[in-house]
Amino acid sequence: MSKFELVLLLSPDLNTSLIDSELTDISKKITDKKGKIVNQEDWGLRDLSYSIKKFNKAFYKFIQIEIDGNHIAILKNDFNQSDNMLRYLFIKVDKHQELPTKLNNEKKS
Repeated sequence: MSKFELVLLLSPDLNTSLIDSELTDISKKITDKKGKIVNQEDWGLRDLSYSIKKFNKAFYKFIQIEIDGNHIAILKNDFNQSDNMLRYLFIKVDKHQELPTKLNNEKKS
């Protein structure tokens, strides 16, 4: 099992229940592939550096996972199907950083 940190940018049009539903769906996709969520953090609604799909803000989510690296391509394909996800980024790490992250402590917009 490899360690990854996943950053998600979700549409700012979503309400809390839709965000929770999207995160539940993501968790299910990870666990279905024998992966596990180690930790997650909500970075809140933040400004984007540039517009994505005509949005200037997005809900940021940070998730630490352990999963076989071969499944990342499948997860990326699944994430590309979501209309609510603006962007995602998988980062392979040797060791997960301690939470809370510095970004979580910064002022949210």
